[in-house]
Amino acid sequence: MLAVDDEEPALEELAYLLRQDRRVEHVITACDGVAAMQDMVQMMGGGERLDAIFLDIRMPGLDGLDLARLVGGFPSPPKLVFVTAHDGCAVQAFDLEAVDYLLKPVRAERLAEAVRRLEVAASPAPEPGQDDVIPVELGGRTRFVPQQAVRFAEAKGDYVRLHTDDGSYLVRMSLAALERRWAEAGFIRVHRSTLVSARHVSELRFEGGRVTVTVGTEVLQVSRRHSRQVREQLVRQHRGVIS
Repeated sequence: MLAVDDEEPALEELAYLLRQDRRVEHVITACDGVAAMQDMVQMMGGGERLDAIFLDIRMPGLDGLDLARLVGGFPSPPKLVFVTAHDGCAVQAFDLEAVDYLLKPVRAERLAEAVRRLEVAASPAPEPGQDDVIPVELGGRTRFVPQQAVRFAEAKGDYVRLHTDDGSYLVRMSLAALERRWAEAGFIRVHRSTLVSARHVSELRFEGGRVTVTVGTEVLQVSRRHSRQVREQLVRQHRGVIS
């Protein structure tokens, strides 16, 4: 793993905590975005594995968000975890498909949870036809929500709320990550903050310049940006027509 922060005490503390976790094999550090990029190019060019980057956001020169955008262009980009004193960039971070967003000062148990989420994010996607399951923590219990039970999902800050027939559940992940994970299972982005299961859509309506889909008893808005793609995907899925 690579830890990146321009503040030396914070960087040393983060690296120390990561090295205490038995699941973490190796930690290297970089004091700014440029040094981090150089380290990544050297490591990955030499065939070394880099699973994740823990990075600060506010850094001189190449900041954490800019670095994350560059990392996203790599053929097999490492997972991202942001570690910052600022809580105002969470939406941007999760739009960049960050696995987690930690606020300083970082507690050991919170960092351990971020490592657990990295393990989950690194697990292989289910085979076609195999139902994926999302574990949800509920007051000391873990409930396993099957993909087929989810009618739609909504972004809620740095969480996603999964809506099913028997209730809704919050899970800490980005909507972009869920969309990528479930794209082959017929889940469609209808809005910046909404992902729906095509199998649960009973109606697509165009009325007065407004586009909506009906999922169960819910009427969900479709953004103009997504309306054409939503229509084409629903037609293909439900009628077998190729546009």
